[in-house]
Parts: sequence; C-alpha cells; structure tokens
Amino acid sequence: MRKYVFCLMLFSLISVVGHAQRVYAAADVIATDATTDAVAMTEVAPMTDAETMTDAETLTEAGALAEAGATADGKVTDCKCKGVALYGRVKIVNSFPDFKVKVVDSFPDLRVRFVDSFPDECGKWKIVDSFPDFTIQYVESFPDFTFKIVESFPGMP
Repeated sequence: MRKYVFCLMLFSLISVVGHAQRVYAAADVIATDATTDAVAMTEVAPMTDAETMTDAETLTEAGALAEAGATADGKVTDCKCKGVALYGRVKIVNSFPDFKVKVVDSFPDLRVRFVDSFPDECGKWKIVDSFPDFTIQYVESFPDFTFKIVESFPGMP
C-alpha cells in the first residue's frame, strides 16, 4: 500500500496601511491512499505572539537600517554602504568581497583618494594586504557602488 504525502506551505507578506506582518496563510499536509483515494488533511497552528513582528519592531528595524547608512540596493548613503564606513584600510580581492565596485569618470557614488597614511575621512582609502577594514572586487557590471579616483576633495560628490 503506497501513500503519497504532499506538503504545501504558503507564506505571505501582507501590507496593511503601512504595517508589515508575516502571516502563515496555510500549511496543509495531504496524505492520499492509492487504493481507497481517501484524503486526510491537517492544519499547522498559526504563529504565536512571540513569532510575530510588531509595528514598533518593524519601524525600529527600518530606522536602524537608515541610521546605518544602508539602503536596500546597497548604494552609498552618509559615506556608508551596507552599514560599513567607506574609509580606512582596503584590500583588493578576486572573490568573496565585501563590496563589488566599478571605477567611473562621471556620476560616481563616491569620490576616492588613495593615501599612504591616515585614511580617517570619508573617501580616503589605504590599500593593504592584511587586516583590512573592508574588501573590494573590481567588476564591470552590477557593482554595489561606483567611485571616481580623485587627487583632492574625496568623499560624497
């Protein structure tokens, strides 16, 4: 006697007047007996209060993301990208970078000056081989941000 079990879990993100809540719409387990074609259905209990996210928590997370200088698409805001300050010691890598970057001549997200000492302001980078603050990889398409190499006035354009 063969039984086939199918699991279907449907997760939805519902936005109601600016409030985001995670909702389990349905989680059904269907077992079918091949000889009798009998169907048995059971439902999974809905989320508990501890598992749901309150409106205050949602707004707190969004505020923390904005304060960190990160945006959804990873662009530069307040000299930060994905919450990481864009100055300091930088290592250039070929794989698994913190940021994928592209050098451009016009309309950069950041203006960068390579320095030998004191990379302590926005846009000042010191190239190192060990103990970097963040790592970059040069790419031609789909960068996290673009930058222009300058000799003066590094930072936000």
